[in-house]
Amino acid sequence: MSAFKTNAQGGAGMTRLLAQLPRDKADTLLLLVAALMVLSPHAGHLPLWVSALCGLTLLWRAMATLRGTRMPSALVLLPLSMAAMAGVFMSYKTLFGRDAGVAMLVLLVAFKMLEMHARRDLFVVIFLSFFLVLTNFFYSQSIFTALMMVASIIALLTAQLSFQFTGAVPPLGRRLWMGARVFLLAAPLAVLLFFVFPRIQGPLWGMPSDAQGARMGLSNSMAPGNMSNLAQSDDPVFQVRFLDPPPSKAQLYWRGVVLGEFDGRTWTRARRPPRRVADEISVSVRGPAIHYQLTLEPSSNNWLFALDLPDRLPVLEDNAAQVSNELELSASSALDKRVRYDMSSHIDYSLDATPELAERARWLDLPAGFNPRALLAGANIGQAQPDPEQRVRTVLSMFTSQPFSYTLQPPLLGRDSVDDFLFKTRAGFCEHYASAFVVLMRAAGVPARVVMGYQGGEFNPIDGFLSVRQSEAHAWAEVWIAGRGWLRVDPTAAVAPERVQRGLSSALPQNPPAFAGLGGLLGLSGERSALLEQLRFRLDAVNNGWNQWVLNYTPERQSGFLDSLKLGLAHWRNLAVLAAIGALLLLWRAVRLRRGTDPVDALYSALCRKMSQLGMARAADEGPNAYAARLAQGSLAPDKTAAIKRFLALYSAHKYSARPPAPGLASTLKSLLNNI
Repeated sequence: MSAFKTNAQGGAGMTRLLAQLPRDKADTLLLLVAALMVLSPHAGHLPLWVSALCGLTLLWRAMATLRGTRMPSALVLLPLSMAAMAGVFMSYKTLFGRDAGVAMLVLLVAFKMLEMHARRDLFVVIFLSFFLVLTNFFYSQSIFTALMMVASIIALLTAQLSFQFTGAVPPLGRRLWMGARVFLLAAPLAVLLFFVFPRIQGPLWGMPSDAQGARMGLSNSMAPGNMSNLAQSDDPVFQVRFLDPPPSKAQLYWRGVVLGEFDGRTWTRARRPPRRVADEISVSVRGPAIHYQLTLEPSSNNWLFALDLPDRLPVLEDNAAQVSNELELSASSALDKRVRYDMSSHIDYSLDATPELAERARWLDLPAGFNPRALLAGANIGQAQPDPEQRVRTVLSMFTSQPFSYTLQPPLLGRDSVDDFLFKTRAGFCEHYASAFVVLMRAAGVPARVVMGYQGGEFNPIDGFLSVRQSEAHAWAEVWIAGRGWLRVDPTAAVAPERVQRGLSSALPQNPPAFAGLGGLLGLSGERSALLEQLRFRLDAVNNGWNQWVLNYTPERQSGFLDSLKLGLAHWRNLAVLAAIGALLLLWRAVRLRRGTDPVDALYSALCRKMSQLGMARAADEGPNAYAARLAQGSLAPDKTAAIKRFLALYSAHKYSARPPAPGLASTLKSLLNNI
């Protein structure tokens, strides 16, 4: 308790110390704080030396301000600036582009702090900082970044207003409120421009090569360890809003990449060109389709995800969707910006349910000289079980009956990765089980392939969206059975059924007992009633709403909004109602202003304005009698001085006398004002 009081007293003492600083020093420190708010978010993506140099520069300027020492001369700043530019070139190998340009601008703002000698320099720093606010959105357009930049703008406006006062300066809290009011006055215009100003195509930064911080996500290949590394990332991949009742979590398989070629360790895609239509694919569906809307986050890949099995191609803006023979959906170019598309899928379907499989040899091919024990085991299963479906059940029962384990940290595997996994380590992630299962199936004479995508997702009870993250990355298998077609088989579900039914966290080891008491509070126990989990849901809902309605306000959505607005305003009745409402509002405002304005006060304000133009402005705390005494000592003509004295005497009597106002006072004051 005493320590708390000591800290509180120390904070109050620091506040009093800052309040006692001279005005120029206090204003400079306020500007340094505002600039620091703008510069600090760049520390996450700039080289460490740039952030350190900016921090030392701002500290140098703060110490010089507090001590009252002289600023460094140009002989010091010029070599320092040239060395910093050389450092930028060495770090980025160029002086052009987004990253190099932002680094130079950050250094420019920091160095400009050391040469603020005139009033003009102060505003140069402020305006450069305003421009630097925009550059923060090159790297992050989240709602947290937007709120941080709003606070930075208010701080900059407060610093700018502080330099404008010529007399008494209001307290800092009042100046902050003034800066916030300026921002709030401009906010409606900004919102209007957001909705109606023509949207530009492409990313915020005009150089596509470095416009988005690319996230790889799923790749075109799968090797042991790839998926387990990806599953440790909590980055969002896409959000789904179901328009129909959603399926159970165990049925949420989001189809991505199909892998059919195996070199003994790594699975890769089949090298065949995709198509724009899927008419040649044999698909039969049962039951109604599930309709949903999917919002895909930016990525350096071009994969489009859909609930297994999609029944149509998504319609993209400025991009063409295509489908492969294996029903993989993709875009023609990389998805470097957020996209949203409507989809429908059937979870009960038959794919290539024909008596014979075209290109059967492709789906049975295995490389020679790799994994001999797995090949022998698969061949023995094929000889012992003539029924292909029984072969599938035999392999799955092997996973359940033998001591296989599910882990994010599997042991390293050698050249024969499948043999090492099946007969030595017996510990792995989904890619280990999918790969081993497909190898055994092919060795047993059953066509099989690997499918990569995402499984599951987390429903947010606040906004009803399903969020799928990189941690839901999953690999499963498909086997072909004559007359039934390609069937999904998830060997991971045989070892860790919790992974499919409840999610990844349920299939992995839980928190140690020492933390069990904190689990419910911190949301680590997985219960939805945990306080922090509910808070996380709300934050996710806010962030998802920001993504859906602000960041995803594309030119096409703007065009649709404006078209609907035009249709709504085109009807003459709507126009008449709007015109009548506008006229009534203007009339009400005019009547209110007329009633609220005293003509005597208006004449007094006119006199004060006239005297201010003559260099004799009234002080804020100066009454009419004191003002009249001071004006009488001025250099005005005697007749004007007499008129002013008479005017202010009548006004003072009107404002402060208990007697009713004299008749015709306004006309008398107006006549006196005309003679001044």
